[in-house]
Amino acid sequence: MAPFGGKSLADVVSGIGGNGVGGALAAVAAALLVRLFAGPGIALLPEDEAEDDYAETEDGGGDSIRPVTIRWRNITCSLSDKSSKSVRFLLKNVSGEAKPGRLLAIMGPSGSGKTTLLNVLAGQLSLSPRLHLSGLLEVNGKPSSSKAYKLAFVRQEDLFFSQLTVRETLSFAAELQLPEISSAEERDEYVNNLLLKLGLVSCADSCVGDAKVRGISGGEKKRLSLACELIASPSVIFADEPTTGLDAFQAEKVMETLQKLAQDGHTVICSIHQPRGSVYAKFDDIVLLTEGTLVYAGPAGKEPLTYFGNFGFLCPEHVNPAEFLADLISVDYSSSETVYSSQKRVHALVDAFSQRSSSVLYATPLSMKEETKNGMRPRRKAIVERTDGWWRQFFLLLKRAWMQASRDGPTNKVRARMSVASAVIFGSVFWRMGKSQTSIQDRMGLLQVAAINTAMAALTKTVGVFPKERAIVDRERSKGSYSLGPYLLSKTIAEIPIGAAFPLMFGAVLYPMARLNPTLSR
Repeated sequence: MAPFGGKSLADVVSGIGGNGVGGALAAVAAALLVRLFAGPGIALLPEDEAEDDYAETEDGGGDSIRPVTIRWRNITCSLSDKSSKSVRFLLKNVSGEAKPGRLLAIMGPSGSGKTTLLNVLAGQLSLSPRLHLSGLLEVNGKPSSSKAYKLAFVRQEDLFFSQLTVRETLSFAAELQLPEISSAEERDEYVNNLLLKLGLVSCADSCVGDAKVRGISGGEKKRLSLACELIASPSVIFADEPTTGLDAFQAEKVMETLQKLAQDGHTVICSIHQPRGSVYAKFDDIVLLTEGTLVYAGPAGKEPLTYFGNFGFLCPEHVNPAEFLADLISVDYSSSETVYSSQKRVHALVDAFSQRSSSVLYATPLSMKEETKNGMRPRRKAIVERTDGWWRQFFLLLKRAWMQASRDGPTNKVRARMSVASAVIFGSVFWRMGKSQTSIQDRMGLLQVAAINTAMAALTKTVGVFPKERAIVDRERSKGSYSLGPYLLSKTIAEIPIGAAFPLMFGAVLYPMARLNPTLSR
């Protein structure tokens, strides 16, 4: 049985909702489309944890922000090969703390474990028998599994429905995530406040766009990603390399936004590769990683420069502190001599900070019994299934799917031209067929080729759209915006009118040319 989101096809179909026409149509849609989405699903939380997360999601939408302090100790993450003979450590005994009202940056060279640490803290690691995770994660002084908190995770890729405007994108997200706001005026005011807060007022009515359609800039897309995540007023915001792919100006604007969110009371944690000096100045705290090990964790600014200066590594004047720190903790692979010297330097810094942190930061270690009881395990991504408003979700998703499909001018134009061109080619080859025995065989062959051509044309659209849309759906379902049934049914119904128009165009040209009895009934 094909898995989807950790459930079998039977579970998906049985939970689609209701009896009658709605349930039957949803079951048919699920059977047709679930194979397109089949793959390594997202595992579900245990029932008690899912209920805790859902209860807090429902508890207090509004603008209230619950202060959250996250502390992690001795996090070790390793990945074994298929034979389990060799183990590669992604993180080794990493500790740190993130506080509300402060912007924490996880820095380090490529492959240092920045994204892995961010995924561990945000619970974004997918379960795997080859993945081994240990350590302690505390939220407000308690083990993370004992108390849920609302979080937002901003990924590197900014995926949206390209034909919707910025305002429409936020409006649909607000309607799906905050069903308790039933008044259109309240919802519009809520969206307008988000647009103002994230600096998106100037592009609010602009199309989001994609590679085919020109839309908003990369920095505006990143701020739109933040806005979509802020709808539920999360306490903690995780951002995975938010400046990747942006120019210096847009990168600074994005970091300014994260800084303002931290000042508003959010706990903000981001991973970043090598920021410019003005961006580094916005950080309140930093965590420096190299090869999965901790080199420094503490206040940003001049403190790390002073700390490393005690070991004889002084930052020259008029040099970007972030560049200095990145060069200091990186291994130079240009030659065997530089590899040896840089590795020796890095290992010495790692050992020095591990001694400092063990004697100062965490002077009271946990007992072995406590580590076993409250020790860290790979947190599984939650899919919070909403049981209320099945038809409400369906009509909202149907409206969004229809707007996306009907506005996709470039794709629709290409499909129309392909339909007409294919009909002209087939009509020219089978021009004015007669009624002899040979012509009958030609007619049967033409009808078979025409059916295959129509199916392949529809499949081309599906192959181009579904990989991107699957990522969007996974992201929205992980936040509990809607369940699978309404999405599949709405997507199917929205595509039928436009999908049927192109075969009609194909037949309107082909039938007269091939003399296939071009009557309206045929």
